[in-house]
Amino acid sequence: MKTIFRFQTLFSLLACLCLAIACSDDSLPYTTGQDTETPAEAPDALHDKLREKPYPKADNEIYINPAPFIVPQAMKTGDKLQFSLSNQADFSGTETILSTPKSWCMYNIHKTLKSGIWYWRFRSVLSDGSEQPWSETYSFEVKDETPKFVTPAFDVFLNNAPRTHPRLFCFLDDGIEQARRNVTSHPEYPELISRAKAAMTTDYPSLPNPYDQAEAIKVSIQHLYQAYYLTQQTIYADKMHEILNVLLKNPASDAQLFASNFGATDIAISFIEIYDLLYDTLTPNEKQEIENLLMRVSRYYFKLYCGMQENHIFDNHFWQHNMRILFQAAFVLYDKSSYTEEILPMLEYYYELWTARAPASGFNRDGVWHNGAGYFNANVKTLYYMPSLFSSITQKDFLQHPWYQNAGKAMAYTWPPASKSAGFGDGSEKGDEPNRQRISFADFIARETGDPYAGWYAAQSASLLRKDYELRLYRMVRNQTYATDFPSNNPKLIWYKDAGEVVIHSDLAHTDQNLSLCFRSSTFGSGSHTVSNQNSFNLLYQGADIYRSSGYYLNFSDAHNLMSYRHTRAHNTILVNGIGQPYSTKGYGNITRAMGGDHISYCLGDASHAYSGISDDPMWIAAFKAAGITQTPDNGFGTTPLTLYRRHLLMLHPDIVVIYDELEASEPVRWDWLLHSPTQFSIQQEQHILSTTHPTKGFTTITQQFSDQASQIMQTDQFVVPPLPEPSPLYPNQWHLTATFAPSSKNRILTIIQIKDNSNSGESSNVIRKGDTFQCGEYEIKAILDSSRPAELNVTHQASDAIFSYSSDNPTINNGTYLRKYLYSSLLYDTSDGRYRVTEQMDYIPVSTRVAR
Repeated sequence: MKTIFRFQTLFSLLACLCLAIACSDDSLPYTTGQDTETPAEAPDALHDKLREKPYPKADNEIYINPAPFIVPQAMKTGDKLQFSLSNQADFSGTETILSTPKSWCMYNIHKTLKSGIWYWRFRSVLSDGSEQPWSETYSFEVKDETPKFVTPAFDVFLNNAPRTHPRLFCFLDDGIEQARRNVTSHPEYPELISRAKAAMTTDYPSLPNPYDQAEAIKVSIQHLYQAYYLTQQTIYADKMHEILNVLLKNPASDAQLFASNFGATDIAISFIEIYDLLYDTLTPNEKQEIENLLMRVSRYYFKLYCGMQENHIFDNHFWQHNMRILFQAAFVLYDKSSYTEEILPMLEYYYELWTARAPASGFNRDGVWHNGAGYFNANVKTLYYMPSLFSSITQKDFLQHPWYQNAGKAMAYTWPPASKSAGFGDGSEKGDEPNRQRISFADFIARETGDPYAGWYAAQSASLLRKDYELRLYRMVRNQTYATDFPSNNPKLIWYKDAGEVVIHSDLAHTDQNLSLCFRSSTFGSGSHTVSNQNSFNLLYQGADIYRSSGYYLNFSDAHNLMSYRHTRAHNTILVNGIGQPYSTKGYGNITRAMGGDHISYCLGDASHAYSGISDDPMWIAAFKAAGITQTPDNGFGTTPLTLYRRHLLMLHPDIVVIYDELEASEPVRWDWLLHSPTQFSIQQEQHILSTTHPTKGFTTITQQFSDQASQIMQTDQFVVPPLPEPSPLYPNQWHLTATFAPSSKNRILTIIQIKDNSNSGESSNVIRKGDTFQCGEYEIKAILDSSRPAELNVTHQASDAIFSYSSDNPTINNGTYLRKYLYSSLLYDTSDGRYRVTEQMDYIPVSTRVAR
């Protein structure tokens, strides 16, 4: 494959030389080259769920300089691991580093590495101190352009950490006294007191088993903590003490403490906050009993997590809550002499783990939540708390990490104000506007970084912000102001390369006029809180769904979830012989190209390797068994002969979407092209025209499809497995459309979608076809549908001369011939920031954490 690619490149360059005379330099626009080389062959996965190979290696492009060094847990054969790093292959010279042996399977160097090739190795160290042989030597490259983000060594944190209580929110100390003086005049004071009073009136002594109410008690303690911390009124401290006595009179058994994933940490955080805030008034016995419980929890989870979490791609509950609370347990106990020797390694482990794998898995710099927009809110408190604490204590800004720098913009683009989410993942269909946690995090980012998108986003929901209680203490102490104007230089398209998403808006600042297109084809594959939707899209207008993934997230893995929510059939993509993508990181895709201008926005997804067989993850195997479902072709699971699935998407601003699918298999297959809507389709079978009208907003969507292969269009409002045994108005039926194409080994499908606001714009333009050319309003679209010919897609906006070209030919621009750098590059000529320019791309090679090429 590389040989072919290089031959094509050489051929293209020779062609450019031959045509150079015919192309005037004066007619050539500004050029942005973004070409990359396609890998020789595709790996079976780009991320392991549980790491199988050391990281980084020569075939891993690192995400951050310095990269963490991670060793699979199975390769640790002693009590501890020791690492050695050098810019010399023989580990000689002054740059060579030898780490102190530690119990975990990672090492952070805590300093920037010089550009060039680096070498590293590791060895196990036994409990008696004897050293086993070094591993093989691994190498990797540090590039000049690799983002730099360095955290201080743990010793810096430890030396600066407070030795007094309360300390959990020591990062607010510099403003707490002023906040206390002004607390009653703060706009959130009524909400603060209202929630604290609700906690005050709860009759905790009457609870037969307080640990059955651990989550509710946790929330009450939080409200009381905030109220006492800010007002210093002892009635709140007294109520916390009352709750403590109730808990201590009912000692938690191991069965109660470790009954569920959140159970122990829900219980522990109540004890942690009481211990921290009331430390000076607790009796020695009360302190001892709290310490005993916190040590039980800490020992249990440190043994479970140490070595595992650094190697797990993303353990949701751990990163949402457990990691933060376990760190806080160690943080309040680390300086107590009875526990220091045992607790300090735990404190260091969680500090180093955050450096190695946070935020957002550590392998995501985009600012979006790779695990889906729907579950982002569950992570907000930890994402705010940990960098705030670490920054304050170490005097190093942890918010300089690229993910945090991009988070404000990402929140605005993936879930616009007064709109449903444009994103993906479990629960992303819920909510008609961003939730309070999301808004509170935007406010936090705006205050701390000055990000203009975060400031604008938070200001759009100012009343909702005051409803948030989890970051209330922070907001009532911090008094920073920030800009709330929408940035003037906002792009229409954002490409999230690490997460594998593209989002396009026609008018993000005005939801009532905005057309939103979000596309996913992710190297993270599916599983966890993501779903099997590579090369799938969501389309919204005026903040409402036009076409969206279907089903309801009621349970992580019940029959409806497995068959009608998580399954590929529930998403706007394709099935091959009725078979979808597995629930696995092996079922991955990749967005290989994306570019945008004022008139045309474009992206290309490759899901050729997403249909990779059944789900072999033990978690999903157990889930299928529990639900009584077998992974068979009849149920939509199995292997397929798919060899190529490339999906080109364009938004032709302001109201046209074009989809061009290239489909190939090693033998004839049935292609099922899928579309889902909350509204019933009107179908013109012979013309292959679909239309829907939104029941409340009144806009109409007209979709027309073209292919050389015959197809039959069908729709149903029935799920394969309904969300509940009996129909419920809470979960109405949705409409599922399938365009089934006659069996073929190759197929090309062109889909043109037009959205019209009937109150202003009248009817949609007729699509007029002449051979391979399709006229739609001001846009001319040329698409090769004959699968015996090379694929080709060209779009011209006749009013502005904007051009998109995916072809082997050299396009005409400004009355001159533009010479492609590569055959079948994607090329866009359009205005951006008031200037015409050309952007040309070949396939982007995704950053990998584990595979060899």
